[in-house]
Amino acid sequence: MSSVSCTNERRKQLHIALFPWLAFGHIIPFLEVAKHIARRGHKVSFISTPRNIQRLPKIPQTLTPLITLVQIPLPRVENLPENAEATMDVPYDVIPYLKIAHDKLEPGISEFLQAHTPDWIIHDFAPYWLPPIATKLGISTAHFSIFNSSSLCFLGSTSADRMSRYPPRTQPEEFTVPPQWVPFPSKVVFRPFEAKRILDGAIKPNASGVTDLFRIESTVQGCQVYLIRSCREIEGQWLDLLQDLHQKPVVIPTGLLPPSVPTSDEDQKDGNWSRIAGWLDKQERGKVVYVALGSELNLSRQDFNELALGLELCGLPFFWVLRKPNYGSGDGDSVNLPDGFEDRTKDRGLVWTTWAPQPKILSHQSVGGFLTHCGWSSLIEALQYGHPLIMLPFMYDQGLIARFWDKKIGIEVPRDEESGSFTGNELAKSLNLVVVDEEGKPYRDGAKEYSELFGDKELHERYMDECVEYLETYVHHEV
Repeated sequence: MSSVSCTNERRKQLHIALFPWLAFGHIIPFLEVAKHIARRGHKVSFISTPRNIQRLPKIPQTLTPLITLVQIPLPRVENLPENAEATMDVPYDVIPYLKIAHDKLEPGISEFLQAHTPDWIIHDFAPYWLPPIATKLGISTAHFSIFNSSSLCFLGSTSADRMSRYPPRTQPEEFTVPPQWVPFPSKVVFRPFEAKRILDGAIKPNASGVTDLFRIESTVQGCQVYLIRSCREIEGQWLDLLQDLHQKPVVIPTGLLPPSVPTSDEDQKDGNWSRIAGWLDKQERGKVVYVALGSELNLSRQDFNELALGLELCGLPFFWVLRKPNYGSGDGDSVNLPDGFEDRTKDRGLVWTTWAPQPKILSHQSVGGFLTHCGWSSLIEALQYGHPLIMLPFMYDQGLIARFWDKKIGIEVPRDEESGSFTGNELAKSLNLVVVDEEGKPYRDGAKEYSELFGDKELHERYMDECVEYLETYVHHEV
């Protein structure tokens, strides 16, 4: 029995609220944290909007008595489509309007906290207005970051005192080299095309009137503990640097929170899975390329065509998750495949246009490589099963994650440094190199080695044990 479960018998049951940002890349890891907390006997209130709550995966029956799903309606906002309650529901350029709607949840969150006064609220980067409300009510606050520590270190400290010794970065080229505050060799940098986008998207003001950087600074400075989805075995020196950069709050890794693959009973209820599994079962072991670039990406027509061409030219079997966006904007036709593509690849490729159970697909023995946007959750899911990566990052911290892992467990697709464009030929070469070519064996071996660490459920459970123990010990205490 762990030390935490022993102390649970002596300590009172806590009530812990969780409030993730309105993106499923955030909501799902927050739900994993909620389940861990509930398993240790504490009451959980999981707060989101009605449509997001309805789209959550099923919570295990053993935990439902302890987890309350709290729905706070999302206020209507101009330029935000009706029923758009998560980033997957809108194109990239509309996300600032989702942030406006998110900020209008403040009265509902405040009302909930006043009525229920949980012991802790675990929040995301976005609600810059939340820490003062919680402090006033005597509620302890924890910021849970779904980003890894190397990416957070690249952003710098949220402490004005710590950052006063470094000039602020205002030009794209300053984001293409390691920051001055990183004291060890690092390849974690943006490419020029990414640096321009991050400067526009996170550091300059957007339609919400608040920069993402200000949101992060406010929520980190206002919390007692900074929970990071990472572990010391991978990012020990980065976690130490993050603590040094921030001084306060206390930085605690949660482990990687690797998802559990649903049981065979649940498989039988999933009609989609039986069709997917039937197709995967017919493929050669370790040869299928799984292609999924996240739920938020709306590729340009050029990138979309080159991606299709690369899959056609590589000659490998592929399973392409091509989710049609829930909105009609931008390149509305960008989900239309090039003429004749499906006919020419029908014997070896499957294009899947609805939701796909990614962890189950990645756990299948026919998968041999993952063409990914390098979202941290996707990378954790892939390495849990030892799959090498063909990396094609587009947004947010994805480029930083790709640089951290490049050449250890896969490669990045070569691209134009300024525009970010790539060719189908280069993509096809990258796919073959990583999945089947002899020269790619080190990447396949590297991914298999990391699978032991990423799939070590006991290790990551221990990290969560320590997190919950911290919440039990320091509730309502200043640290």
